[in-house]
Amino acid sequence: MASIDKRLIAHYDWTLFVIALMLAVIGTLSVASGSYSGTHHRIDPLVMRQFAFIGIGIVVMFAAVLFDYRALATYSYPFYAIALGLLVLVSIMGHSTGGSRRWINLGLIKLEPSELAKLAIVLVMVRYMREEPPAGGWRLRQMIIPGLMLAIPTVLVLKQPDLGTALILVLISATLIFVGGLNTRLMVALGLAAILVAPVSWHYLKPYQRQRLVSFIDPQADPLGSGYHIIQSEIAIGSGGGWGKGFMKGTQARLNFLPEETTDFIFSVFAEEFGFAGSMLLLILYATLIMRGAWIARHARDRFGSLLAAGLTAIVFWQVAINMLMTSGMLPVVGIPLPLVSYGGSSLLTMMAAMGLLISVNARRYTF
Repeated sequence: MASIDKRLIAHYDWTLFVIALMLAVIGTLSVASGSYSGTHHRIDPLVMRQFAFIGIGIVVMFAAVLFDYRALATYSYPFYAIALGLLVLVSIMGHSTGGSRRWINLGLIKLEPSELAKLAIVLVMVRYMREEPPAGGWRLRQMIIPGLMLAIPTVLVLKQPDLGTALILVLISATLIFVGGLNTRLMVALGLAAILVAPVSWHYLKPYQRQRLVSFIDPQADPLGSGYHIIQSEIAIGSGGGWGKGFMKGTQARLNFLPEETTDFIFSVFAEEFGFAGSMLLLILYATLIMRGAWIARHARDRFGSLLAAGLTAIVFWQVAINMLMTSGMLPVVGIPLPLVSYGGSSLLTMMAAMGLLISVNARRYTF
């Protein structure tokens, strides 16, 4: 055991650790700026809680590194069942804010089960597809079980309602099924089916979700209503210019023009204060993290580790892409946090655990 621990330490991915920590620190600074009112010269409690989450997250990350990821094959289905149980529980006795019931109040922290569902869907998909696909790739009959495993948490998340997280669950699963070896013809057929079904889904959207899609096409049609969030976010990002207005000198968040400035729209806060240069630094950090995750997936010693790394990387990629495109006005507004940057204990701890598992997959290339 001692020799294994030494090899894990020797091959610890410090690049991934440092990038994750840098993103978390950037997030805390942005939370401090987004929550600062200027009337009371003191640190907002949100900032102190985020610092506490980072400390706990580092412990969680190291614990995940020490955990042999291959054992997750045994715990995947129980973890998935727990995540589903929590999603059901949140629909019964969850804490409601802003018309959404997404959190279970545990006192010191409000647990958001949908964040755990992201890890759970990765684990069960990887567990199911850990064997090599048959000749020609996975076919429709072999995708029925993964489809059901995806459908259950997606429906429960949509009931909260949380369209953003439901979309992420679908995209993560689609990425894993594609990487896992989906039959080419089936892939094309499913893509065409999704395009044909998309207009039908309009009738199942809630009125405010439909309005968001309409305002995405023409936000100026209702500048003080459904288009307000997109317009204010674009103003914040654009007003940052090349180098930004400076830390805690942004006006959009300070004057309460930006909605959800510490969570969904935290990129707008950061871009206003640190400008194009700061935004490029943030993009480089994310790009490096995603490329590192893809490299780990490609060089993992076994198929389970390869798919696990691909799924964990997909969580980061899709959330970053959708959040940044959303806040820039290039996608409709949906509730998706910026990984490791947005405020929230459940999101931050889940992502720290994901980073630890990525490091575990990479380090164990040298231990077996």
